[in-house]
Parts: sequence; C-alpha cells; structure tokens
Amino acid sequence: MKYYTIHEMTEILGVTAQTLRNWDKSGKLKPHHTSPNGYRYYSEDDLNQILNKPVKKQGKTIGYCRVSSPKQKDDLERQKENMRIYLLAQGKPFEIISDIGSGINYKRKGLQELIKGMANRSISKVVVLYKDRLTRFGFELIEYIAELYDCEIEIVDTTERTEQEELTEDLIQIMTVFSCKLQGKRANKARKMIKELTENDENHKSNALSE
Repeated sequence: MKYYTIHEMTEILGVTAQTLRNWDKSGKLKPHHTSPNGYRYYSEDDLNQILNKPVKKQGKTIGYCRVSSPKQKDDLERQKENMRIYLLAQGKPFEIISDIGSGINYKRKGLQELIKGMANRSISKVVVLYKDRLTRFGFELIEYIAELYDCEIEIVDTTERTEQEELTEDLIQIMTVFSCKLQGKRANKARKMIKELTENDENHKSNALSE
C-alpha cells in the first residue's frame, strides 16, 4: 500500500499542513500511522476517504495590523510595511487588514472582517506581528474559532514579554474603558495617565519593530 507524507497530502488536497493537523485533532482525518520522529503518514484509504468529501478551497492569507489611536498612524504604517516585507518573503498572495482601536474593542471593523472570513473559510491564515495586535484579551477564544474553520494564526514575534510590560499594557486598556465613565478632573487625570503609559508602551513597540 502506498503512503503519503503530510507534504504530499497538502499538494493533493490543496490544503495547508495546519489544516491536516487540525483534522487529525478533530478526528476528521487521522493519519494511518506516525513515525517515531513524529512524521504523519497517510494511506490511500485515508486519501480516498477525504476525496469522497467536498474539500474547501484554500483561503487567502491576511496580515493584520492595529494601533490604539489615530495619533499612532505613523506606527501603523511601520507595522504595515514590516508586515508587507514579511509576507512578500513567503512568496504567496496576501492582503493586509488594519484597524485603529483599542485591543479590547471587539467591534473593530477589521477584526470582524477577519472572523467573518474565518467563518466562510475564505481566510486560511492570519499573520500578526505581536499577539496583542489582534486582541488584548481573549486571544485563545479567537484562536479556537480559527481552528474550527481550519484557519491558522501565526505570530511573528513570539518573544515573551516581561511581567511589568504585560501589566502596563493591561492597565492602559482597563483605564481607557473606565476613564470613559469619569467626568471632570478625575477624567482629565485618568486621560493624562493613559497618555503617558501609552506613549511609553508604543515607543517600546516602535523601537522593537525598527530593530
């Protein structure tokens, strides 16, 4: 009996390797066996099993960029340029979607466009430079939604942030939400603190992106 590697299966079926891994995890298509070094091998029966079912056309790759406010448009342009360079190096067609809005605002137009694209399977891969560019909180939920629709999320910079950096970023988002409910001097004081924290945080990101 002939066996196919995961690479051969992607070529025959027109899906990504990540899609095959997701099918394995969900039970949709299990490999015939896995070698001691972790390589998956599929039999002709496995191939026929999936060929008898409709296989979705592979979707497009989307590069997603975001900043928190209109004042950071220069940073957004740097993100988009860095994303463009990174995706061009992959040698595959892509599009870039960008947002200006808080990382805890789930009504962002670009984010909603991404989720809709995942749901109708027109997007097979989403690339972000940093995990928090996609969302500040609830990344695991969006990642789970992506897995359900065979969409891969790639984070370019997987450098672990320090506890202080994470605390600063989370504090900015939380203060932004509550400052909207404040009035008078308390609101001005909160906005001033948010501005200082945001400038320090964005300067750090800009320096990292330019390195």
